[in-house]
Amino acid sequence: MSNIWQGRFDGEEALFHRIFQRVREESNYDSISTNDFVLHGFAVDEGVRRNKGRLGAKEAPDVIRKNMSNFPVILPDFSLLDFGNITCEDGNLENTQNNLAKNVSKVLLKGGKSLVLGGGHEVTYAHYLAVKTAFPEQKIGIINIDAHFDNRQPENGVGPSSGTGFWQIAQEGEINSLHIGIQRNSNTLKLFDTAHQYGMKYILADELFFENLPSIYQRIDDLLNEVDFAYLTICMDVFNASIAPGVSAAAYNGIFADATFMHFYRHILKNPKLIALDVAEVNPSHDIQDRTARLASCLVNEWFMV
Repeated sequence: MSNIWQGRFDGEEALFHRIFQRVREESNYDSISTNDFVLHGFAVDEGVRRNKGRLGAKEAPDVIRKNMSNFPVILPDFSLLDFGNITCEDGNLENTQNNLAKNVSKVLLKGGKSLVLGGGHEVTYAHYLAVKTAFPEQKIGIINIDAHFDNRQPENGVGPSSGTGFWQIAQEGEINSLHIGIQRNSNTLKLFDTAHQYGMKYILADELFFENLPSIYQRIDDLLNEVDFAYLTICMDVFNASIAPGVSAAAYNGIFADATFMHFYRHILKNPKLIALDVAEVNPSHDIQDRTARLASCLVNEWFMV
């Protein structure tokens, strides 16, 4: 892993540090301190395979790490602990999701902030399960920046996939979620109906324009004000294919990481209830000049700056 965390060396002084100089590769969860950022790679795309998507997302965690390495460190007390990758070599997605949940719950109970690099969007159920395991009596809010609801019921004989995470979460009780960037041409009426049935709130991609920011802020705050902890998941296929070509399901009409997006995205990141974040569906096999991985790493880095 050390050969991945490399960058431009400007000196040992803290003012010159880049992320690769503040990463510590770890395996001992007792080493976590409050407010440490703690990274796991979810090098898995079994859920994408089950969902009939383009395979390759399992290669993404190390590529995103590489693109994160050279960002400058802004906060003086920044610390990033890297616990390596979780894989799924035997096709047992359910067991792999449980493994991630078990490990991340340890992070949260230590007061760390969980960062997971996917992998397919099957990471959603695993990451949510980690938060729920750590805080079973607390109310958890989920913000899903995605073109899709991912609330499809698992197919018989196929099982859970990258498209079933929010259906799985809904089966465990009340779901408190806000889905931002939903595309009408990426979700059937059945999926919209399921969202309404479970009380899944959403903001369509068509509503993401600058003049509508006050309403977007309000809807984000309405969710976060009602919960104890928040988890943010970003599916990279929410973005237009010109800036995110390397995904499991490319979107020609996806959104852009423009001023409007960055305003409400940073608004989410600044909320002190946010304790877990992941990026999913980066697919290096279909990327162009690491555009998608670079965008994903930039979005992660924004969390390090608030």
